[in-house]
Amino acid sequence: MKNLSFLMLLCVTFSYAFPVVPETEKNEEDMKFAEKYLENYYKLKPETDPIFKTKNGNPITDKIREMQEFFGLKVTGKLDSGTLEVMKQPRCGIPDVGQFSTFPRSPVWRKTDLTYRILNYTPDMAQTDIDEAIEKAWNVWSRVTPLRFTRVYEGNADIMISFVSGFHGDYYSFDGTGGTLAHAYAPGEGIGGDAHFDEDEYWTKDLKGNSLFLVAAHEFGHSLGLGHSNVYGSLMYPTYLPTDIRNYRLPQDDINGIQSLYGPPISNEPTSSTPSSETPTKTSATGSCDPHLTFDAVTTLRGELMFFKDKYVWRKSPHFSGIERDLISAFWPTLPSGIQAAYEIEKKDQVHLFKGNKYWVVSGYAMHPGFPRNIQTLGFPTYVKKIDAAVYDENTKKTYFFVGDKYWSYNEVTKSMEKGYPRRISVDFPRIGHKVDAAFQEKGYFYFFHGSKQYEIDTKSKKVIREMKSNSWFNC
Repeated sequence: MKNLSFLMLLCVTFSYAFPVVPETEKNEEDMKFAEKYLENYYKLKPETDPIFKTKNGNPITDKIREMQEFFGLKVTGKLDSGTLEVMKQPRCGIPDVGQFSTFPRSPVWRKTDLTYRILNYTPDMAQTDIDEAIEKAWNVWSRVTPLRFTRVYEGNADIMISFVSGFHGDYYSFDGTGGTLAHAYAPGEGIGGDAHFDEDEYWTKDLKGNSLFLVAAHEFGHSLGLGHSNVYGSLMYPTYLPTDIRNYRLPQDDINGIQSLYGPPISNEPTSSTPSSETPTKTSATGSCDPHLTFDAVTTLRGELMFFKDKYVWRKSPHFSGIERDLISAFWPTLPSGIQAAYEIEKKDQVHLFKGNKYWVVSGYAMHPGFPRNIQTLGFPTYVKKIDAAVYDENTKKTYFFVGDKYWSYNEVTKSMEKGYPRRISVDFPRIGHKVDAAFQEKGYFYFFHGSKQYEIDTKSKKVIREMKSNSWFNC
C-alpha cells in the first residue's frame, strides 16, 4: 500500500458564495483561505510550525509568488483579486509542479499490458456511454505509449474503477455535489491505480455536466504515474478545463510526460483510435499522396508539422508513423476553415494563424484571449487584406509575411515592421516564382510552397537547395 499523502488526486471545487461581511473581515477570510490553499498545494508550513518564519522574509509572500509564477500570473507576492480568483477555481488536490511531472519516486507499472474493471455505473449516463467514455479515455494514453488496456468483467484488475459517494473505505471521503469530483492513485499494489468518481456529481458524455471522458482521462494519467503540469490546456493541468472532446488529441506536454515514463509506441499501426470515414487513404484522389495536392498554410507546432487545406489539417508527428487528417475544428473549435497563413515561435509556445484581415494566437490547442485581431495592428497598410504565407526565422527573430509578389519583414522583438519593405519575392528568393502559398522553418531551412511544388531554401543565403513535391513529408 502506497503512502496516501501523495498518491491521492482530489479535484476540489471551492464555494463562490459568501455572506455579506465587513471588508476587513472579508480580507481576513480571504487570507485564511489563501493560507490553507498554499499549505495544501505549495507546502506552506502552518503557523504553528516552529519554522513558519523564514530567514529572508514572509513565507506566505514567497509561496504566493511561487503560485503566481506557476499559473503565469503577474508575480507580486500579494493576494490580489486575480490570484484569489485562480485559487478558487476547481482544481486537483496534489501539489503543483512545473511542466509535466511525475509522482515522488516516479512509480510506474512494470508491464505494458494492464487490465481495468468497471465495478458499477452512475445512473446519470447510459451504461454503453460510460463504457465508451472509459475506453476512449484509455485510448488517449495507449495511442502514444506501448501500454495496452484490456477490460475484465470479474475478479481483480490492475485498475478498479467505481462510482461512490461519501465515505467509501479509503479514508478520503467525497463531499457531495459541487465538491470533490474524483480521485485516483498512482501505480502500485492493492489500491494502486484505482480511480473513484463521486456519484453525487452529475456525469455526462458531453460538456453539459462533468465530462466523464475528460475527468477519466485526467485521472488515468495519475493512475499511470503523472502529476500535474503548468501548461495551460494540457490534460494534466491542475484545474478542470472543459475542452472540445470531438477527435480529442493529447497535447504535446502530456505526450512528453507519459513518454518519459513508458517511451513511445512500439508498433507501426495507425494511432487514431476512432478513424473517421472522411480520413483519406494513400490511394484517394483527394488524399495525402495526391501528386497535385496544394496547401493553404503550413506550420510547426510543438515538434509536429501541421498542413492546412480548406477545413482540414494534416498532422505529421514524430510520435507516430502515419499521417492524420482531421477537421480544424477538432483542434480549435472557434477557428474558421480556410486558414491562409501560419507560423510558430517555438520558444514562446505560440502559433499565429491568419485568415483574411484577422489573426489568432494559440498555445497548443488553447486559444489566447483577446483574439482575433486585425492584421493592421501588426503594421500592415490598409490595402493589405490578407496574408498568403508567413514564416518565423528563429535565428534573426524576424517573421516574413508574403502578400502577392512581395514580402514584409516583421521584428518579433521590437514588434514592428522593418524599414525598406515590402520587397519583391523574386528578387530576394530567386527560383521560387512570384508567390508563396505556404511556408515553415525546420532544422535551419525554409520550406516554401508554390502550387504542388516545395522548395528547400538556405536561411542565410536564401538560395534554393532542392525542389520537391508539396507532400514529400507524407512518405508517399
